[in-house]
Amino acid sequence: MFNNYFKIAWRNLIKQKMYSSIKIGGFALGITACLLIALFIKDELSYDRNFTDGDRIYRVAFGDNIKGEIYGASLQAPLANVLKEDFPEIEQVGRVNQGEIWGAGSNEIRRSDKKMNTHEEGFAYADQSLLELLNVPMIYGNRAHALDEPYTIVISKCMADKYFPKDNPIGKTFIINNGLPNRISPSLVNNNFTKPFRIGGVFNFPENSHFKYNFLLTLKGVEFWPGEQNAWYAQNYYTYVKLRPGANVAAFEAKLSIITKKYMIPQALKFGFKDAEKLVDQYTFKLQPLSDIYLNTKDVRDDLIHGNINYIWFFGIIAVFILAIASINFINLSTAKAANRAKEVGLRKTVGSNRASLISQFLTESVLYGILSFILGILLAEVLLPYFNALSGKSLVIPWTAWWLVLMLVVSSIVIGILAGLYPSFYLSSFKPISVLKGTLSRGNRRSALRSGLVIFQFTISVILIIGTLIIYQQFGYILNKKVGFDKEQIVLLQGANTIGEQVSALKTELLKLPDVKSVSISDYLPISGTKRNGNAFWNEGKRSIDPPAYGQFWQIDHDYINTLGMNIIEGRNFSIDMPTDSKAVIINQTLANQLSLTDPIGKTIMNGNQAFTVIGIVEDFNFESLKKEIGSMCFVLGNSPNIVSVKINTSDMSRTIHFIMGVWDEFSPTQPIRYTFLDDNFARMYDDVQKMGLIFSAFALLAIIIACLGLLALSSFMVSQRTKEMGIRKVMGASILNIIFGLSRNFLALVIIANIIAWPLAYYFMSKWLQDFAYRIALSWSTFIISAGIVLLIALVTVSWQAIRAATANPVDSLRYE
Repeated sequence: MFNNYFKIAWRNLIKQKMYSSIKIGGFALGITACLLIALFIKDELSYDRNFTDGDRIYRVAFGDNIKGEIYGASLQAPLANVLKEDFPEIEQVGRVNQGEIWGAGSNEIRRSDKKMNTHEEGFAYADQSLLELLNVPMIYGNRAHALDEPYTIVISKCMADKYFPKDNPIGKTFIINNGLPNRISPSLVNNNFTKPFRIGGVFNFPENSHFKYNFLLTLKGVEFWPGEQNAWYAQNYYTYVKLRPGANVAAFEAKLSIITKKYMIPQALKFGFKDAEKLVDQYTFKLQPLSDIYLNTKDVRDDLIHGNINYIWFFGIIAVFILAIASINFINLSTAKAANRAKEVGLRKTVGSNRASLISQFLTESVLYGILSFILGILLAEVLLPYFNALSGKSLVIPWTAWWLVLMLVVSSIVIGILAGLYPSFYLSSFKPISVLKGTLSRGNRRSALRSGLVIFQFTISVILIIGTLIIYQQFGYILNKKVGFDKEQIVLLQGANTIGEQVSALKTELLKLPDVKSVSISDYLPISGTKRNGNAFWNEGKRSIDPPAYGQFWQIDHDYINTLGMNIIEGRNFSIDMPTDSKAVIINQTLANQLSLTDPIGKTIMNGNQAFTVIGIVEDFNFESLKKEIGSMCFVLGNSPNIVSVKINTSDMSRTIHFIMGVWDEFSPTQPIRYTFLDDNFARMYDDVQKMGLIFSAFALLAIIIACLGLLALSSFMVSQRTKEMGIRKVMGASILNIIFGLSRNFLALVIIANIIAWPLAYYFMSKWLQDFAYRIALSWSTFIISAGIVLLIALVTVSWQAIRAATANPVDSLRYE
């Protein structure tokens, strides 16, 4: 019996090539989208789930109850030892310091036996115990001793393959930044690269982990400033703990408050903070599970790259909707061709077929379509996967060798085929033989309403996606064109200049001699992501023990920084090279002046730690972080941060000027290739996630429109087949082609208009929620919604017109003879 059903299904598929192609093609597009999204979601959810005993590993976070429990992941240096010594619940503790201010982040590196430097990313400092805590997989070296000596380093497998191909690198050495000391501050000790680093191991972190490091420098013997390892007022370390089996997490978290009483308060009192006892109520600790750090870290601030659990839900919903749209097409196309199958059903029932056998036959056809759609869908997914990876920034692959893949595809194709075919099967099998054979087959208003509702659903989803795409691109354009308080155009950033040591000032002098160079500044602190940051506390002079601190950035710049970046000093003056006293002067922004309640700030003294500085200028507020954040407090001080040289140029021949700059660079650093970027490009890259989301929205919107239009084509085909005789009669009675086209199209356009009415408030709500992530954002305009409606109406009209024109231009004689 099944063999007979299969033969009939195959014959119908071959006989109706166009409709079969639309059925299978529409289904395949939906399956392709679902498969790609499923791979993306699976990868996102797999982060940090491959570590041994990962369910017992946590990152410690530190919260501020006064500010609404805003947690930070950067903690104090001595915390790790305290946790290990004072709390028996803890089995192991390990720290990471990835602050670029200390020489982590990115550096210039070379093998000790080579002369040319190479720029590399992904440096961090780590405890030896971190390798053991995480049970980091080691390809070479002993995990238990890889970082237990000063000036040791462990590197990733990809870096080992790059620098020591087909060789065991254990014991080999690297020179970092030409062996020059870290010149951030003269007070730094044991934080320099004056000696080669010996490779103690080669690790292989899982790809799907928030640990994105290529080089881990040992923390053994490192102290970033005198007394730093005992300082409770500086927070620079991510601290991870592994609890003992059976430890009560909630009870342990509650015990951590003793740290504030026992260690933080005494040190605060020592530094003159009279209200130190209030810290007990103000600060709290929490444990963040390792598996939550990548996706579920919205309430914990850190400098890591994260996924977004809301995107997971969002893309999952899109996948379900796209598959639903494809299934709706299947239903509409099946019912649209019902008239062609009506006589077949009537004859089968007349000769004895019961309804159950007819349902089985139609479900067999549906499953056949489903299987063919899945085969085509997975092939399309393989073809489109590289493009999807480029959009999402992933390296996804279809796991062809996984045992579950074939089983899942077979089961899914059968289940989805049955679900999509249930309504058409029951609908087609319900025809009454006498009505069919007499030609009085009735469809009924209920079924017509259902089909219309399905089309409305399809276009509602499509409209939401189109509106979302338009709003995302509007916000992206707003970001790129907003006045951010500095000039980002035609500024070239020369990276890695710290490796030329004291000659960096001479480099600046030579660059200024070039005809197209307007100004040059030396500073690693720039208003774009990926450059140096720090967090500091500021007080008015004499108010440290009275007022709460104002927290902000403390950037080291040179005399030409403000002019080079085109910032605006609204009060006071800039730093002057002719005034030695400016070494103890600062320029602050409006926000910091307001936080310190300085109504007449010029000449006032503010404190940073134990250092006093005189305010000589107020710079207009500028966005030094993403526009997702409000402008924070800023304090400029003259200092040495020589890694990045900013060159402001004025030229219409950029390539010629870059050629001249390269010539100057080669004179100072012949063993290190020049590495430059443009400030405006770096600024735009801060919003790659927004641009990628816009591209993904565009792709899904286009896919949804294509599938929805196939559904509209199905419905228009069905309605035309129902009204063929009517159209013939209208033409005989004198109706024009335009009248007939309008008569056939208006019902469909009404459905699209209803879809817009439903979609608009939904899109407004969802996109308003998305825009809330930006401190600076566009205002939603009704023009966006009207444009989206116009796009969808035009597409729908073109789709329907194809069938309407065919019906309107048909010979009335043929129409009247239509059965």
